[in-house]
Amino acid sequence: MSTSGADTRPAGAMRVLERAVYRGPHLFGDIPMIRFQLDLGALEAFPSNMIEGFADGLLARLPTLQNHACSLGHAGGFVQRLREGTWLGHVAEHVAIELQSLAGIPVTKGKTRSVKNRPGVYNVLYEYLEEEPGLLAGRLALELVDSLLPDELAGVRGLDALHGDRGPSPVDVARAVEQLKRLERRTGLGPTTGSIVAEARRRGIPVMRLDEKSLVQLGWGRKQQRLRASITGRTSFIGVDTASDKDLTKTLLARSGVPVPRGVVVRTADEAVREARRLGGPVVVKPLDGNHGRGVTTNLTEEAEIRRAFEVAVEHSRRIVVEQFFRGNDHRLLVVGGELVAVAERVPAHVIGDGEHTIRELVAEVNKDPRRGEGHEQFLTRIKLDEQVDALLASRGLTVDSTPKAGEAVHLRYTANLSTGGTAVDRTDEIHPDNACIAVRAAMTLGLDICGIDFICEDISKSVRQTGGGIVEVNAAPGFRMHLQPTVGRPRPVAPAVVRMLFPPGETGRIPTFAVTGTNGKSTTSRMLAHILRQSGLTVGLTNTSGVYVNSEQVLKADASGPKSARMVLHDPMVDAAVFEVARGGLLREGLAFDRCDVGCVTNVQPDHLGLKGVDTLQDLAWVKSVVVENVADHGVSILNADDVLTARMRRRAGGQVGFFSLRGGREMPPFLRRHIEDGGLAVVREADGAGGELVVHQDGRRRLLMRAAEIPATLGGLAEFNVANALCAAAMALGHGMKMDTVRLALATFGTAFEQNPGRLNIFDGHGFRVIVDYAHNPASLIALRDLLVKLRPNYGRQIGMVTVPGDRRDEDIREMGEVAAMTFDELVFREDPSRRGRAEGEIIQLLVEGARRAGASDARIHRVPDEFKAAEHCMSMARPGDLVVLTPTEVEDMWTHVLNFRPPRRAAASFETGDHGQAQDEDRASWRYYPGERSFAGPHA
Repeated sequence: MSTSGADTRPAGAMRVLERAVYRGPHLFGDIPMIRFQLDLGALEAFPSNMIEGFADGLLARLPTLQNHACSLGHAGGFVQRLREGTWLGHVAEHVAIELQSLAGIPVTKGKTRSVKNRPGVYNVLYEYLEEEPGLLAGRLALELVDSLLPDELAGVRGLDALHGDRGPSPVDVARAVEQLKRLERRTGLGPTTGSIVAEARRRGIPVMRLDEKSLVQLGWGRKQQRLRASITGRTSFIGVDTASDKDLTKTLLARSGVPVPRGVVVRTADEAVREARRLGGPVVVKPLDGNHGRGVTTNLTEEAEIRRAFEVAVEHSRRIVVEQFFRGNDHRLLVVGGELVAVAERVPAHVIGDGEHTIRELVAEVNKDPRRGEGHEQFLTRIKLDEQVDALLASRGLTVDSTPKAGEAVHLRYTANLSTGGTAVDRTDEIHPDNACIAVRAAMTLGLDICGIDFICEDISKSVRQTGGGIVEVNAAPGFRMHLQPTVGRPRPVAPAVVRMLFPPGETGRIPTFAVTGTNGKSTTSRMLAHILRQSGLTVGLTNTSGVYVNSEQVLKADASGPKSARMVLHDPMVDAAVFEVARGGLLREGLAFDRCDVGCVTNVQPDHLGLKGVDTLQDLAWVKSVVVENVADHGVSILNADDVLTARMRRRAGGQVGFFSLRGGREMPPFLRRHIEDGGLAVVREADGAGGELVVHQDGRRRLLMRAAEIPATLGGLAEFNVANALCAAAMALGHGMKMDTVRLALATFGTAFEQNPGRLNIFDGHGFRVIVDYAHNPASLIALRDLLVKLRPNYGRQIGMVTVPGDRRDEDIREMGEVAAMTFDELVFREDPSRRGRAEGEIIQLLVEGARRAGASDARIHRVPDEFKAAEHCMSMARPGDLVVLTPTEVEDMWTHVLNFRPPRRAAASFETGDHGQAQDEDRASWRYYPGERSFAGPHA
């Protein structure tokens, strides 16, 4: 048998090819999962039943795999599959799940799927809670599987793609589980934060971690709340500051009639002794601004004890409190939002003698309790033997090596904090109403939304106003451990009170979310929709290929069509509604940024990006795009393009109510769409009547006119049919969400083609004596749509000159097709390179474009090869004569627009666009200002 390692090991049978961490819904499911792609190599021919001793060896190492049901649906199902024969990727999936489970991480789901057209390659997926432990579990699983293989088949490679930390060598399950536990403790949430997060998720409130510790955001955008453990965004800084000053706390509470011990602040041991004598009786000595019981010594009467206690306390604060000692039991009262929600009696760390073992041995036995851990990682903390324990035992004539009598309780701490090894007994149902009222009054006096009240009394079921006792401390960031899992008594689910305070019943912390995907039209549709939402008075966060926007402010300039940018919007506390352009790449890489959206849309599915990341056919691409509408909320709406066959078919699995948009209204309407409308469904369609037709809304059996297409500036008087379709889509999304018709109408009537409003999408500049259109037509389908517009504009112009390229990662045939469409669109063709080329050799993209153009009959005289993007644009504009039309399809949209504005054409005779006379000389300045039918304004050199 072999031991596992990293890529430096000799080549083995298995290899990890890639991995992905899905944080939201994805191609394979709707829960967060880790996927690694595993090439079994020679092991494809060796299912588990054909590897001698493999099944028995695995079950000997991980006997708890017996509990896995697998696809058979009953305990032992996986073992049955294992013995009958299953492939090792499937085995690794179950091992990764079980290792996490043994480490205390509650995960159960996974799946393994073969990769199409790649024999022996599998996608292995399994659930995770925290990313780092999840990835490590995958590596440990493969190392364990590999260790059970014969030497000639062993040697898994590529493990560092999963996680950089190696597992124990030789492979040891117990040590591997402990390694996972350590990583989970370092990266996971503590009991307090974890309980609040779990309750928020139970209520459907989104959760986002903001750092590697415990800072968490609940909810999205303007509706978010933040917290770290039990400190929330609403917690008063003044309240926290006051609670940290124990003397000020007592003063304020006493003024409110809350019983507190008398005391004073001192700075020297002599002062402490003097004030203790003045107070009379036993006293407590503690730091003025300490916490977790650190430096606290109780029930002191002798001068030597007081001086020792002062020295302990002064290690934590320069100012020391000496106060009256309340006799009784130590209780923690938890107040949340002005309501007492839990009470626990805290018992100091102690051991019970058996007459045989020493205190040291008894502590070691107590610490074996699996509920005990280091710090706050578990519900109880291990007892530590230190100088304070030695001092307390010495005051009673004992040492850690003393053997207490059978049944004798030996206390090891003055205070009852769980953080020092104490235990808890639930007393919530026993508290006297007076005591509960005192606790609530204390919290409100200090102005704390969540606080833990340290309450000393003999019997919590009796009023301290009769029995004596009271509040000795108020904690502004109380832990919930003692209430969630008391040592004795009923667990108290205190987290619901916190979540209820932050999000009253009926509130989900969600803002309206809209997701737009598809091959073409995503950016313009998203911008139109954001414009509609802004028209209603909302602050809108928008992500697209140009960047991240909050209203009109671009807060990030980048291709922001992925989940990372979407999360940026969801984090923004200014945002009332979010509109996301969802691109294929981000979906494949890590899924969606949200668990569900209110409105999802697929604009179309056209050939683009095929041959990449396993997306080889249009059906594959449709599968990717459908993830958006499959994750629409039950109360939401999925909007689909009724004119696109693959998109329309998604209606069978789309979430929420389904609505459609279509350019084929009236007699051309597809039968399924007609039935949908007759059944009262939502559809926004274009019905032909004049230039561009009319946008008509069908909903709840009613037919209503929204507006004429020509009234939308972005359609250029109704001629730009692709923008008519985009407007139909945006209108359907807005109306499906319940927005008013008047709002939608007004917004679309003010949405044009200006660069500032929709950069890189049909932007027009007329300042050079010829028209320039800048449009991000980057695939054949989008260029065909643009060509349809140019055909309609042809009578108004002379030559049409086009700068064209295709991203280098497209298939050869796709690039040739782009050249072919370009040849059928433009009189002069200027082919350029994609700046990054994406793996292509220099000149290869242009050569493929030329081949396509020649296939369409273009002569070499019409073809110009200019590799550089901006030199190509310069070449196009320099060729242009007055009255010509130049179309630039840029990669760098903003830089290209600036380049167009800064271009200085040679002085030539200008043309009259009104008459269509492209040869008549006119005054240059006069010719540069022209009005075009269907547009809203004049355009000139400085437009």
